[in-house]
Amino acid sequence: MNIAFTKKEREFREEVRQFLGESVPPEIRRKIIEGRGLSRDEMVACTRILHRRGWGVPHWPREYGGTNWTPTQLYIFGEELQMYPVKGLPEFGATLVGPVIYTFGTEAQKKYYLPRIANGDDWWCQGFSEPAAGSDLASLKTRAVRHGDHYIVNGQKIWTTLAQHADWIFCLVRTNPDVRKQLGISFLLVDMKSPGITVRPIKLIDGTYEVNEVFFDNVRVPAENIVGEENKGWDYAKFLLGNERFNIATIGSSKERVRHIKTLAALCRIGDERLIDQIAFREKIAALEVRLKALEVTQLRAVANASKGRSVTHDSASAILKIKASEIQQTTAQLMMDVVGPYAQPYQSDEDIQAHNSPPIGPDWAAAIAPAYFNVRKVSIYGGSDEIQKNIIAKAILGL
Repeated sequence: MNIAFTKKEREFREEVRQFLGESVPPEIRRKIIEGRGLSRDEMVACTRILHRRGWGVPHWPREYGGTNWTPTQLYIFGEELQMYPVKGLPEFGATLVGPVIYTFGTEAQKKYYLPRIANGDDWWCQGFSEPAAGSDLASLKTRAVRHGDHYIVNGQKIWTTLAQHADWIFCLVRTNPDVRKQLGISFLLVDMKSPGITVRPIKLIDGTYEVNEVFFDNVRVPAENIVGEENKGWDYAKFLLGNERFNIATIGSSKERVRHIKTLAALCRIGDERLIDQIAFREKIAALEVRLKALEVTQLRAVANASKGRSVTHDSASAILKIKASEIQQTTAQLMMDVVGPYAQPYQSDEDIQAHNSPPIGPDWAAAIAPAYFNVRKVSIYGGSDEIQKNIIAKAILGL
């Protein structure tokens, strides 16, 4: 396999870099690099910057606003967004539910939802996991009972990322409790402003509120909001999760974090020596870069397969990418903790710092590192835990 980029592909990369450098406000880039959260307005602004250029949903078919780029161009574009870095609205709209809608939805659903997703008009969240249905997602109990031209939804979702900001939620709901659990599930689009929906934020170990419980109490959802066929939702969920796990590799983000680690390590001194010059630390960086290069080559194999018309979301390939990407993200977080050393401190938001007369402890960049370390422990769990991914690999490759 030849993984060298062509001259045309290298020129495309330069085009993307130049556009991002000229179009994305530098303060947004700086906030992302420093690990500070963007506001909703800032994320919408980034989404619309890309959308105006015609790059908001490049992976979609052209008739729905896509670019008709090759798989290699899509890979380069995604990597450049992550390395710049720039961050639009969460991926739940453009990457997850959007492809489900244009693949399985009605014409009316495509006409209404897809332009709003592409332009950043709607913020979506994902209603899959439940208190007793996480890795064993098919055990979900949230019910949707057809009553005339509506479904009546009752139940609970949990770990729903950024649901407190969302306009819509796409849910897996049980519409037939009398068949094998995978066969009685449907895929439903629900307006978060519907009466009967309660969102309860969950405080995380880093002190932030990123995930939520979402309760449905006799929520009326128009029957026209079901995607595809009733009781076929498990098939659509597998399609969606394949996209999620493939995109979870985030090669560009890991490259950017390694670059940032080196930058900060050059600022830190241990006695008379910079941390970046210490042999033991340099060995850790080198080992991480080797693992990252191996992951990149693995993902490029998937890209090469896609260029030949083969699936990029094969279960075992997605599982391998997900596991190794999780490990690398957690390793970068640990190295950042090595850099910050004794200044790893409880999280202080910008508001907290401004509210006190005394300056923050340590350098300006220190405050976000410990919270990021604790937060990134989740990456080996969400999107299917590493243990589940290893089971997928064992079945698909080893035949166990």
